[in-house]
Amino acid sequence: MTPEQIVEGLLFASQTPLRVDELSQAHESLDVDTVHSALEKLRKDYDREERAFQIGRLADGYQVLTRPELAPYLEKFESVPTRRALSRAALESLAVIAFRQPIGRIQLEEVRGVSCATVLRTLIDLELIEVTGRGEGLGRPLLYGTGPLFLEHFGLRSLDDLPRPEDLPKALGGGAEVLAEAGAAPPD
Repeated sequence: MTPEQIVEGLLFASQTPLRVDELSQAHESLDVDTVHSALEKLRKDYDREERAFQIGRLADGYQVLTRPELAPYLEKFESVPTRRALSRAALESLAVIAFRQPIGRIQLEEVRGVSCATVLRTLIDLELIEVTGRGEGLGRPLLYGTGPLFLEHFGLRSLDDLPRPEDLPKALGGGAEVLAEAGAAPPD
């Protein structure tokens, strides 16, 4: 088996992005440089052959993904796995957490103006947020930040790929008011 075949097989079999160090541990012939070379060769091969797949970088790993231009065709099939739709309340809360992390429940509720306990539990269950520590205030409240699946769910490589607050109206079209109302912009 070639390094490309091993890496490609691992990426196809995995439901989550795999880091280079994880890929390099799969076989004694794979070191970090070999994995990087295999990923680059696969990426070029897929592009040259105009395959339906691409090697995508999500979070801190790599995954085989269908090309974005296939989305209209894939959406027609119910059997295609889709992301769970998030409620407006969950999206608002997630936006505030992403831009202001770490943030406590009380601060989140002050920004949103409503109780967020149920939404927080849902976002934790979906692994979109996680407890990142404890605050210094009375009772040492839990602090929340984005979780392990946040980057993957939104197709981001890192939090640096989040749109800047001033770019939100353009990025979201008419939906930007939701984030503006929710106070998603980071404090000055």
